[in-house]
Amino acid sequence: MAGYTIKADPDTSAKAIGKEMPVSPKMSREICGMIRGMKVDVAVRVLEEVIDLKRPVPLKRFNKRVSHKPGVGPGRYPQKAARAILTVVKSASSNAEYKGLDTSEMIISVVSTSLGRTIPGHMPRAHGRATQWDQQTVNIEVIIEEVE
Repeated sequence: MAGYTIKADPDTSAKAIGKEMPVSPKMSREICGMIRGMKVDVAVRVLEEVIDLKRPVPLKRFNKRVSHKPGVGPGRYPQKAARAILTVVKSASSNAEYKGLDTSEMIISVVSTSLGRTIPGHMPRAHGRATQWDQQTVNIEVIIEEVE
C-alpha cells in the first residue's frame, strides 16, 4: 500500500492509516461497510459496543451457517478487527483536532481495507510433517471530512 486511495481536501478533512495490522480481512471489510458514512463519535460508540459484545456486525458476504442476531440477520462480534479499526478512527480524529477541526460534526467518508503482507508460518503435525499456517495482515485507511 503506497498511500491513500483518494485525494481529500486538507482544509476540511483528516486521515489516518493503520499498516499491516494482524486481523481478519473479511471481518475488517464487514466492519468498514458498517461504519462508512457515520459521524465519528457515533462510529466510535458503535465499535466500542462491538468490542463489548453488545452490537453484532452484519455479515453481507460469506455468511452461510452463521447464526442470526436480533434485528441484524447473520452477524458476529469481531472484537480484534473492531479494536484495530477503532485505533485508526481515533487517530484520524486526533489528527483532525490537531488541525483545529470540529470532530463532532465530521463523518467517515472513506474507510477501506486492503490486504497487507502475509506473515509465513507453519503448524507442526503428526509424523514429523508440517502444515502451512500463515497469518494475514490488513492495511486500514480512514478519511474523515466535515459536513456542511
